[in-house]
Amino acid sequence: MAWAIKYHPLAKEELAKLDGSIRKIVLKGIIKVSANPKPQSEGGFGKPLGNKNGNNLTGLLKIKYRDIGIRVVYKLLEDEKTHEMYILVISVRADNEVYDLAGRRK
Repeated sequence: MAWAIKYHPLAKEELAKLDGSIRKIVLKGIIKVSANPKPQSEGGFGKPLGNKNGNNLTGLLKIKYRDIGIRVVYKLLEDEKTHEMYILVISVRADNEVYDLAGRRK
């Protein structure tokens, strides 16, 4: 069962600004990870984040698209009724900007 995918309003804008072919790759990856977005240590696809350049991103996870230089940062919202993958940032990795944005949106 795939988790529900929700977007921070600014992440939705970032996705819309991507070139069509890049957007398709990013969406395909998000859908794949939503099948099991938990951290790799729990058998999922997510790569946990910790401290990045002074930003405490503990509890957040990322999807890394090496070939296109895009990072997607998300958090999991989970209780007995809800299983949501909440996308916080979709951005290029340049100078850790994606992690600065994630720290502010967390």
